Amino acid sequence: MNPNLQRLIQLAESTFDVKHDPDQLAVDATVLDRLGGIHPATMAEERTPDGPIAWTLVIPTTVPLMEAFLSGHLSERQMYEATPVKARYQSIYLCSAMVLPEHRRQGVARRMLSSSIQAIRGDHAISDLFFWPFSLEGEQLAVAVAQETGLPLHRRLGLTR
Repeated sequence: MNPNLQRLIQLAESTFDVKHDPDQLAVDATVLDRLGGIHPATMAEERTPDGPIAWTLVIPTTVPLMEAFLSGHLSERQMYEATPVKARYQSIYLCSAMVLPEHRRQGVARRMLSSSIQAIRGDHAISDLFFWPFSLEGEQLAVAVAQETGLPLHRRLGLTR
């Protein structure tokens, strides 16, 4: 396995620890296939000749599902499962951004997320972004992406991952 790929997988496992939290979305091949059916720009990867250096994941969904998630009535996994495939989406969940440490603070994740949002906006009338805070850096990234895209940003309150 490519060393960078292995490092990104380890980073995701240690950061999110989805094996011990059934409310989080555990990304596997089945989830990736379904996300591709929701929109091809949901998953992004940036690579160098040494392999992948960053992954980002966004989930377009409906406003009622966004609101249910933000209020705590749906978990991340439940929101993903309830999001219909091939529907009209109005909001985008900024799910995750993983960047290898030596490539951080260079705008990689911001560029990737903004590009995914732009691609989705080409097909859907997106009016909102939302996120679930996990780290200060993640929150700063969400704010920067919202500013860059000009979309309002909603934060799931009272809960952190």
